[in-house]
Amino acid sequence: MLRLLIGGRSLPKLHCSSWCLHTSYSPIPNYIQTSSNESGTNHRGIDIDLLFHSSTNTHLAKRLHALLIVLGKVQSLFISTRILNLYSNLGNISLCQQTFDQIPKKDVYTWNSIISAYVRSGIPSDAVNCLYKMLKYEVKPDFYTFPPVLKACRDLKDGSRIHSWILRMGLEWDVFVAASLVHMYCRFGLFDAAYQIFENMPFRDMGCWNAIISGFCQNGKGEKALEVLDEMRLEGIKMDSVTVSTILPVCAQMDDMVQGRLTHLYVIKHGLEHDLFVGNAFINFYAKFGEVELSQKVFDSLVTRDLISWNSIIAAYEQNNNPDRALSFFHEMQMNGYKPDMLTLVSVASGIAHSRDSQSSRCVHGFILRRCWFEKDVIIGNAVVDMYAKLGAVDSARKLFDRISLKDVVSWNTMITGYGQNGLANEAIEVYHTMVGTEHVTPNQGTWASIIPAYAHIGALKEGAATHGRVLKTGQLLDVFIGTCLIDLYGKCGKVEDTMNLFYEVPKTSSVPWNAVISCLGIHGHGETSLKLFRNMLDDGVRPDTITFISLLSACSHSGLVEQGEWCFIVMQHDYGIKPSLKHYGCLVDLFGRAGRLEKAYNFIKNMPLQPDASVWGALLGACRIHGNADLGKVASDRLLEVDPNNVGYYVLLSNIYANAGKWDGVNTVRSLANSKGLKKTPGWSSIELNNKMEVFYTGNQSHPQCDQIYQELENLMAKMKILGYIPDYSYVLQDVEEDEKQHILTSHSERLAIAYGIINTPAQTPIRIFKNLRVCGDCHTATKFISRITEREIIVRDSNRFHNFKDGVCSCGDYW
Repeated sequence: MLRLLIGGRSLPKLHCSSWCLHTSYSPIPNYIQTSSNESGTNHRGIDIDLLFHSSTNTHLAKRLHALLIVLGKVQSLFISTRILNLYSNLGNISLCQQTFDQIPKKDVYTWNSIISAYVRSGIPSDAVNCLYKMLKYEVKPDFYTFPPVLKACRDLKDGSRIHSWILRMGLEWDVFVAASLVHMYCRFGLFDAAYQIFENMPFRDMGCWNAIISGFCQNGKGEKALEVLDEMRLEGIKMDSVTVSTILPVCAQMDDMVQGRLTHLYVIKHGLEHDLFVGNAFINFYAKFGEVELSQKVFDSLVTRDLISWNSIIAAYEQNNNPDRALSFFHEMQMNGYKPDMLTLVSVASGIAHSRDSQSSRCVHGFILRRCWFEKDVIIGNAVVDMYAKLGAVDSARKLFDRISLKDVVSWNTMITGYGQNGLANEAIEVYHTMVGTEHVTPNQGTWASIIPAYAHIGALKEGAATHGRVLKTGQLLDVFIGTCLIDLYGKCGKVEDTMNLFYEVPKTSSVPWNAVISCLGIHGHGETSLKLFRNMLDDGVRPDTITFISLLSACSHSGLVEQGEWCFIVMQHDYGIKPSLKHYGCLVDLFGRAGRLEKAYNFIKNMPLQPDASVWGALLGACRIHGNADLGKVASDRLLEVDPNNVGYYVLLSNIYANAGKWDGVNTVRSLANSKGLKKTPGWSSIELNNKMEVFYTGNQSHPQCDQIYQELENLMAKMKILGYIPDYSYVLQDVEEDEKQHILTSHSERLAIAYGIINTPAQTPIRIFKNLRVCGDCHTATKFISRITEREIIVRDSNRFHNFKDGVCSCGDYW
């Protein structure tokens, strides 16, 4: 019978003398010490201790339990509780609970065991309820009871009540109980209460110091955590691996590289450099500062590595724009026998997005699907949605987004951002509206930073202003990123005064808000003001970055400030050591070209140390279009078709140059070439926001409900314009048709339709704001000046390049653009 119960194996023999010697010096507490017969440790040659240690799964544990029932050992409180703990360690909370219920008279040790079992199994509410039942049955808790219960607390009310019981029982000075109270109050954000308990502790071990430091770190109180660390050092207590691993992320958050390096020296001095947790922490720390080489050195120096080590080095390269190296480590990790987890795939998905590897994206998607990870954690779903969006596969991103059953705020933000990054602002706004109407999802900082640029992209001022109001209610206006997005919104909607007012409200310690306002002023043609703000930025001690000089050069180009632009280009390199990128070169070519210095622009390109890309040649081609230089335009277009043969915009530009020169054979050749490649011209459209609705007009639009009124208004305006001296410029008609047809084509351009709609539907002398997806043509520019004079209105037109503020027959661009 016994042989059958223990699995058919012979039972090992036990030497009683050695067992008695062992128990006589056992550190087991008095209330659980028993004789050999009571504990069942030795019964007819059966070593029950060995059987407990050998029960490594639930099946063997059940067999042991059955054996102990047959032997009558379950009557022992010690043995029953030991069975309970065995089931708990094996993760079977159901059998654990059944065993507990069958114990007739439970002592504090038994209650402590079931409480720990509930905490270990992730059932915190049952753990707290057990404490209440324990008190109901008049079993007095001890200092082993409270640490797991405090860990299980999910309600401050319960935590405060338990704290009061601890005080009544005089257990507040126990080091483990006090440390658990510190953890609990830190978890609820009550740092003053946590620190007061910590300060009043008569003795503080390493765990207590780590508890209070960790509490402050995890709740964004980095400075306070460093103060406590200094206090710990003054008391002569050395940091251990837990302290180092806790404090390094704080150094990264506070941008304190010096403190991190000093900590590294301390680690080396005290022999902690080979500790796995410390090594992993330093890989992440150096990666946050862009020091990937140091992350690599730490990784290489690790004697042993775990999955966290591999995840950390993969994330280090991915976060520092080296996706190929990140993917290389991913493959190496698998070759070393490590199986990737969800965090690995989050980094890999982001790396694939940056490397533009569409084929690998499908492999990652399949890898995750086979493991059903989309159902397990929303984070992995968000990462793959973001990957598809960055690869431009927004349809795939949306399909996956729709399949995520439990979307969190990050899911919505990711989809909104994905649409915005792909120029689909209307779709982004649609998703945002759905999100706002969804229960249990509250917009946060990431939402505002995603949706405000979408409003800016289509010039939706009213909706953007409404979102501004929501931001004010949440008190996040002083957030530098949201403030910068709002600066950009009002700037791109033509509200320069509001842009400046916001700029003076937001923190200006970084270059981000300065860059935004310099860029906004630039596209409005206020180049001199942009340069003045740049000097103010330097006076305030803010260091310019590469984006600052792109904004400055663009501002100079918009205002024709050639000498000032050249000065900025020199200062950028000599004073700030910023190596010019292709964007900087493109801005300078545009600056020279728009000012009519085409030969200088062309020579500048030929002497560039970098290989010119499409943006550089495109800037020259655009300048050739403005100044009618067909020969140089042909040179620029030939280079463009080599580096970017599938961009239809460049074919359109060259076609326009030939059309202006009356070379219709050239026009037909270019159009045939574009058609042979399957390229189609982006249709021109203009939008106007009225009565909380965005109206969109395409060139030649005949489907609008007010179509007849719009064209009648344009005829009336045309008659008045001609009286004032307006002469249509047919060079902007890119079709070889009769003159009367050319006039009709000019009249039906989308911006004129939108302006006429605005005149019909708004009170006299009120401003009209138009957004156009392409450049405003020269004839429409002239016509709008006349319309602003006739109607006594301010007409603000934002095209794909800049703002045109028409008032009293004059444009803010000074006809330079």
